[in-house]
Amino acid sequence: MKMKKIWLILGIAISLYLLLPGPKLPPPDLPESLKSTEPGDTVQLPRISAYFTDKTRSEVLEFYTDYFSRSSFLGIPLLTYRLNHPPEYVKQVIRDTTRSYYLEEIVHPFRESLFVNGFDWEKDVFTKPEHRAKNKILVGGKVWRAKITLRWFSSWVGVRVSVFWLAWGLGWMILREWGKEMSIEKYRKA
Repeated sequence: MKMKKIWLILGIAISLYLLLPGPKLPPPDLPESLKSTEPGDTVQLPRISAYFTDKTRSEVLEFYTDYFSRSSFLGIPLLTYRLNHPPEYVKQVIRDTTRSYYLEEIVHPFRESLFVNGFDWEKDVFTKPEHRAKNKILVGGKVWRAKITLRWFSSWVGVRVSVFWLAWGLGWMILREWGKEMSIEKYRKA
């Protein structure tokens, strides 16, 4: 009976995490950057935005990790971690014509994700060094260091809580049956 109460209390605590509102989307504009108005960055895909910037990879990721790691409700911290994906994965996440130097995902487990793709023309490993200058990002009369593309995915709160409680209940039944099996094995050995 004690284990059942602990399981239920833990389930309620996880449900509260799943019910908390996430950060406001779309994410805020990257400071000191120019927002892209190219059609591929504004109308072709849902939940996407892009920026031209001189910020480094670590500055961009620090800005979006700081923003994405708190709930819009009282700034409550959310469980957040980052995944580093191979740049080739950008073709599946954003679109097949997006150039990429790095692709990272900022994740709230069982909730939402923010993909941050960066293309730094000076670090383009797929172009020979003598041809890299052709990849310069010239927008608004200025050469920018990088283009950052964001794509976010969220889940509906009703679905994530329902799926959680179905899995949580199934987990309880499996643990209960496993406990019965272990006690039977202990009885047979005695």
